[in-house]
Amino acid sequence: MKDPAHSRAVGQLVAAALLWSFAGVLIKGIAWPPLAIAGGRGLIAALFLLATSRGLKFTWSRLQVGAALAYVACTVSFVVANRLTTAANAILLQYTAPVWVALLGAWFLGERATRADWWAIVVSFLGMGLFFADELRLAGVLGNLVGIFSGVCFAGVAILLRKQKDGSAVESIILGNLLAFVIGLPFIATAPALPGSGWVLLVLLGVVQLGLSYKLYSQAIRHVTALEAVLIPVVEPVFNPIWVLLFVGERPGPLALAGGAIVLGAVTLRAVASIRRTWPA
Repeated sequence: MKDPAHSRAVGQLVAAALLWSFAGVLIKGIAWPPLAIAGGRGLIAALFLLATSRGLKFTWSRLQVGAALAYVACTVSFVVANRLTTAANAILLQYTAPVWVALLGAWFLGERATRADWWAIVVSFLGMGLFFADELRLAGVLGNLVGIFSGVCFAGVAILLRKQKDGSAVESIILGNLLAFVIGLPFIATAPALPGSGWVLLVLLGVVQLGLSYKLYSQAIRHVTALEAVLIPVVEPVFNPIWVLLFVGERPGPLALAGGAIVLGAVTLRAVASIRRTWPA
């Protein structure tokens, strides 16, 4: 029999990645400055998590606060990157996170990357490079730098939440979302009024794309390594343009389809291998 907790965690990571993949379409549909969007969705996500989580314990430990700071830096910088560069650039650069986790995981967590991990990282990056071959540009250097920073912060979120595996990680997510709201509040106050459709998109961002996804992620992090927690969700950049195709009508080219197949194949094989390693002998 396989380990049901680990198998469920892998499924939760994939589900979280699917929910995250709506970010590009939703963010670009809201006529607010990026920090106002980050603050608005942060407040909605925090309220959602407070309403749906039980037994919360805010210890204000360095680990809990550190994870919250890494989280808010990750989510806010990703919204900013989406406005300063293309959605493809922003999401691809954020997914440099597996490299940072592979390099830092052994130091902070004692979780060494395996040969299979490194192969999955290399193949995934090759697939994403092919996938976005027609969209990557040197323009928007600032946005690209912010995207890389978001990837470093995403790695920090995975490592610091994993350090809390024996406790509860959702408190750090709630604190991070509330901090995002505080950062974005001045920009919300001066932002133009949103139409009804804009509020619908903002609520979807807060509840579904951020709140529910990180609820799943915080549950999964207890049963997977930090590297799995950023490697398995690499399916997010593949599904992002699928939503663009469905809602905007932009069709991916043959290189994009080939790259997407490569990424999905690499992540699927890595996920299956990680589940099989947890089977009792």
